[in-house]
Amino acid sequence: MSKRPWPLLILAFFLVALPSAPHPTKAGPQKRQEPKGGDLAKEVRHQLVLLPYYSVFDNLGYKIEGSKVILAGQVVRPTLKSDAENVVKKIEGVSSVDNQIEVLPVSSMDDQIRRATYRAIYGDAGLSRYGFQAVPSIHIIVKNGHVTLEGVVATEQDRQMAYVRANGVPNVFSVENHLRIES
Repeated sequence: MSKRPWPLLILAFFLVALPSAPHPTKAGPQKRQEPKGGDLAKEVRHQLVLLPYYSVFDNLGYKIEGSKVILAGQVVRPTLKSDAENVVKKIEGVSSVDNQIEVLPVSSMDDQIRRATYRAIYGDAGLSRYGFQAVPSIHIIVKNGHVTLEGVVATEQDRQMAYVRANGVPNVFSVENHLRIES
């Protein structure tokens, strides 16, 4: 017997795989169904979360009206605004995109506040678990020294703790807490 069973394994793989291959039908190729409202929303969300420069300092939202998608939120990079629009336009079932995403002003003071608020929130032992996701669930939006917290947390206690931590950051004029509690 041969020491190399690879030819037999490859042959066995093809014999197993062949019966499951799709068979052509006389009716021709099947038409792909357009995504329904819930499926379209899931696909829009999926595509937005996968954007390469989407970070904890950006907030992307959307609303669907029929086959029209309205993008909203705030971003630090202008390219993220156009990337979001371009990726949503390519989704099957989307007829048009209304891009209402705000590009935040360039400010070194706002950048310092972003970093300090990030350390204050995600450096807290009780809130650090929210930072272990690909896109952390607490988003920190800073515009002209004003901080807005967006996203989702597990408990009211976490919501209040994030607010207290952000409010303690130097040079912050105000903090709005828009964090929602996951249901």
